[in-house]
Amino acid sequence: MTFAVVLLAFGSMAYAQGAKTPPLLDRELFFGNPEISGAQISPDGQFIAFIKPYKDTRNVWVKKTAEPFSAARPLTDDTKRPIQGYFWSRDGRFILYVQDNAGDENFNLYAVNPAEKPAAGRDVPAARNLTDLKKVRVEILAVPKSDPDLMFIGLNDRDPAWHDVYKLKISTGEKALIRKNTDRISGWVFDLKDQLRLATRTADNGDTEILTVGADGFKKIYSCTIFESCGPVRFNKDNKRVYMVTNKGDQNDLLSLSLLDPETGKEELVESDPLKKVDFGSPLFSDLTDELIGTVYEDDRSRYYWRDKKYEEDVNAVKKQLGSKEIGLGASTKDEMLWILSSYSDTEPGETYLYDRKTKKLTLQYRVREKLQREFMTEMKPVSYKSSDGLEIPAYLTLPKGVEAKNLPAVIIPHGGPWARDSWGFDNFAQFLANRGYAVLQPNFRSSTGFGKKFLNAGNKQWGDRMQDDITWGVKYLVSQGIADPKRVGIMGGSYGGYATLAGVAFTPDVYAAGVSIVGPSNLITLLESIPPYWEAGRKVFHERMGDPNNPQGKAQLERQSPLNSASKIRTPLLVVQGANDPRVN
Repeated sequence: MTFAVVLLAFGSMAYAQGAKTPPLLDRELFFGNPEISGAQISPDGQFIAFIKPYKDTRNVWVKKTAEPFSAARPLTDDTKRPIQGYFWSRDGRFILYVQDNAGDENFNLYAVNPAEKPAAGRDVPAARNLTDLKKVRVEILAVPKSDPDLMFIGLNDRDPAWHDVYKLKISTGEKALIRKNTDRISGWVFDLKDQLRLATRTADNGDTEILTVGADGFKKIYSCTIFESCGPVRFNKDNKRVYMVTNKGDQNDLLSLSLLDPETGKEELVESDPLKKVDFGSPLFSDLTDELIGTVYEDDRSRYYWRDKKYEEDVNAVKKQLGSKEIGLGASTKDEMLWILSSYSDTEPGETYLYDRKTKKLTLQYRVREKLQREFMTEMKPVSYKSSDGLEIPAYLTLPKGVEAKNLPAVIIPHGGPWARDSWGFDNFAQFLANRGYAVLQPNFRSSTGFGKKFLNAGNKQWGDRMQDDITWGVKYLVSQGIADPKRVGIMGGSYGGYATLAGVAFTPDVYAAGVSIVGPSNLITLLESIPPYWEAGRKVFHERMGDPNNPQGKAQLERQSPLNSASKIRTPLLVVQGANDPRVN
C-alpha cells in the first residue's frame, strides 16, 4: 500500500465523521507555482520586479510601478531551474541573482539589465554570468553604498574550502582580488564606509573567533565556545562600534544584542527579550540613516519592539487596516518613503501591498496563491508537551476544519536543519493535510534554534535518541489528548525531518502507520563524509553536535543512530524522495 493510498483511506475515514467539512482542494493549489511572489520595488520607485512562472518555471519579471501586473514582461527565461530570489543593484540599473546547475549548489552570480531590449527571437534581455566558474560557489558579502556599480563577493576558486574576497564591477564583470583567505576565515564584515573591518573564524577546537582585519594580519577581539553563539551583524551609525548577537557566558542562556568596540573590547548590552522567553531574533535598520529602528523576537508569534516612532506609527497604521495578520517589511525605495509590505497569517498565504508613507495609502498588489480559498484554511495553534526526560517541547498543532478533534488520523512533521525551527504562519503541508482530515503536529524538538543554548545543546549527539523521543512523545501527547488515533499516525519531513522519518519507522516501528522521507540521510557517517569543502569551518561543530566518526565511540554511536542499519525493522509503507544531484544525500 502506498502512502498516497494510506492518505486517501485516512482522509475519507476522518471526514466521514463531519457534516460541515471543507471540499477537497487540489494539491496544485498548495504546491503549484504561485502566480506572483517576491515583489521588490526599484530604488527610485519607478519599477516593481517579482517572481512569476515563465514557461512553467519561476523567473524574474518587471513592470512599471503604476502598471497592472498583466503589463509585466519577463527578464529571465531559465526553464531548467526556478530562480529562488533576486535583488536590485543600488542604482536600479541591474537585477542580480544567483543560480546553480540542477541543484549542485555551485552558485554563479548573474546580472540582467531591465532597460535592455531582447535580441531578435528572444523574449528577455541577455543575463550575464558575472562569475562564470565551474564547481565554485559565490558568496555575496556586501553591496556598497559608496559605488552602486560595485559588489564585494567571496569565491572559492583557489581553494574549495575557503572564500577569497573580490571586488566586482557589475557593469563589466571585472573582478579584483582584495584579500586572499589563507587564515581559515569563514565570514567577512564591511563597515558603513565599505571598508573590510572584521572577520570570523572557527578555531581548531570549534570556538568562534571575531577578528579585526589589518594590512598585516588579524587580531582576535572576541570569542565564544563551540556550544555558544556569537557574531557581528552590522556597524553602528558611529562606524566605530559593531552590533553583535551573542549568548557568551554561563549566565547567558538566551541570545541578546550588544555593541562591541573593536578597539577597546568594551561590550554593552543593547537588548534581550523583555519577556525572557526566546533568543534575540533580528535587528531592523534604516539603510538611509543607519539607525537601529526596531527589533524582532520569534515567540509563539513574532513580537516587534520599535525604537523609531515614525516607523512604529506607519506599521500601526497598516495594522489598523489589516487586522491581526503578521506584517513583514520588504524592499523600499532609496528614500524609504515607498514600502513593499507583506501580510500573512496561519490561514493567509500572503498578501503584498505598496505603502506610501507620505499619503498613508495602502494598495494591494497581489495575493499569493490567489485561487486558494482562504475560508477553507484552518488555525495553527501553539502547544507544548513534555518529552521522555521532562523537557518541555514547543510545537504547532493544526486541526482539520469541520471535524471533531477526536480520534483523528495524524501526521507528525519534524522540521529540517535540525538547527532551525518551525514558526507560526501559513504552512502548505499542514493546510494540505488538514484539508484531507489530518491533525498535524510540528514539534520544535531539542536542537531547535530560538529557545536558548541549553535547549539547543540538549540535542548534542542525540540524533535518533532524545531528539527522536521529543517527536515520539509528540505522538503520545496527541493520543493522550484524544486527538489522534494511535493506529493512524504518519510521519514525514525533509532534510533532518527526512532523517527523523526514517528513524521513526526504523527505531519505533509500532508508532507510525506510514512515512515520507524527503532528502533524508539514512547513514550519518556518509552524511558527515559528504560535508562540502566550503563547510570546512563547521566540521568540528558537526562532530561535536552529531558525533565524531574518527573515534571508535563516535563511530559506534553514529552507526547505531543511522536508520540504514535498522532498515530490516521497518514494517510500514515508506516513500523516499531524493534529489538527483543532492551533494549531501547522494
